[in-house]
Amino acid sequence: MILPHTGRALADAAPVPYWLDRPERPDPLPPLTGAHTADLLVIGGGYGGLWAALLAKQADPDADVLLVDAGTCGWAASGRNGGFCSASLTHGLANGVARFPGEVAELERLGRENLAAIAATVDAYGIDCDFERTGELAVAVRPYQLDGLAEDAELARGFGHDVRLLGRAEVRAEVDSPTYLGGMWDRDRVAMLDPAKLAWGLRRACLDLGVRIHEHTRVTGLRGDAAALAASTAGGVEQAPGVVRARRVVLTTNAFPPLLRRLRAWVVPVYDYALMTEPLTDAQRDAIGWRNRQGLADTGNQFHYYRITRDGRILFGGYDAVYHHGNRVAPELEQRPATFTALAEHFFTTFPQLADVRFSHRWGGVIDTCTRFCPFFGTAYDGRLAYAAGYTGLGVGATRFGARVMLDLLAGTDTPLTRLALVRGKPLPFPPEPVRAAGIHLTRWSLARADARDGRRNPWLRTLDRLGLGFDS
Repeated sequence: MILPHTGRALADAAPVPYWLDRPERPDPLPPLTGAHTADLLVIGGGYGGLWAALLAKQADPDADVLLVDAGTCGWAASGRNGGFCSASLTHGLANGVARFPGEVAELERLGRENLAAIAATVDAYGIDCDFERTGELAVAVRPYQLDGLAEDAELARGFGHDVRLLGRAEVRAEVDSPTYLGGMWDRDRVAMLDPAKLAWGLRRACLDLGVRIHEHTRVTGLRGDAAALAASTAGGVEQAPGVVRARRVVLTTNAFPPLLRRLRAWVVPVYDYALMTEPLTDAQRDAIGWRNRQGLADTGNQFHYYRITRDGRILFGGYDAVYHHGNRVAPELEQRPATFTALAEHFFTTFPQLADVRFSHRWGGVIDTCTRFCPFFGTAYDGRLAYAAGYTGLGVGATRFGARVMLDLLAGTDTPLTRLALVRGKPLPFPPEPVRAAGIHLTRWSLARADARDGRRNPWLRTLDRLGLGFDS
């Protein structure tokens, strides 16, 4: 049943990402036209591309680095996410233990170093992105989820995580929701930040170091010869086409139609949706607490993630993860009224004391996922192009690590990163259509059914578990 105030709460929500709908957004840089050369061409101006360009210039200030993006830097997943910057490189510790048991301790160490390096970069370049090491609070909203939290806490402590299990009264003292039965606070491995401001800050740092950036420049094709790779760019009504010849290329287009055919088997684009409230009043803040400003997530298969912003708004997203037949990606898919209504209902169920709150923004965006839920890597064109993809929603932090891996792969040298099984291996491929869409939709139905049946997984989900395949919202 739809609550009577849900429609009113959504009535004036702007259909654009909140993070990108602000005056701080920088003016776009001119598109690329004509013929250019570069030592390193970076295709994609999200976090992965920006980190790769920045790290390349830090390592060799004389290198000629050129970055292009089909839109503007940070306009896609990097500017639309929840701002959870995790130390995990494997989409959570349990996933890492299951898939990389022999090196998960090393991956945990690298993840801690990676998060510290992000914090140091934010400080060194004066990136004003509201970076806060608040941690993340996972909450149980069904009794069966309490055992899972206890198991997660025991596993985390075995790897040295600073975690605290909270009973019902304790978790409600942190954030007051009548739906909470318990929680686990991971206090040191997640930072909250403003995702668009991070992207814009990395963009500015790259420009200051001499990276050439061209926005609204879509690469339409790649070809190679003995000397270089050539990337062709599309022209427009007032824009001539261009071409860049580069000795090395970093490819970070992730969920969008890949320039390498082989990536189509490993990546599917999935739409994720979120709401942002108006700023809470002092009375509304007092009603829910949340003084420690943790990121929050419930622990169902179809989970919600939410956080509080610097100016006291609440972002509430997740639950639906929507795939469209044929890996379809299109602007009109960014708005899904049924999902926004469901999210609003879930928000008011979580916080009934905020029944008079209205939403200022509603948006969706596409993320890339793969069957192992964490990034995979590779090269093409005889090692002159490196790629990373499949971050599955935890790319805010892991993309910096991915950029390091891509640069090591391009260097062609044996390094501790290139020796990792995480880097050497590939996820199991998704089947071709129409089996791909049918399998994903069956999996989403099964996950919802498991949530409704106290976590009991049906034969389809158990089969996927045995095969190492899956689909996660």
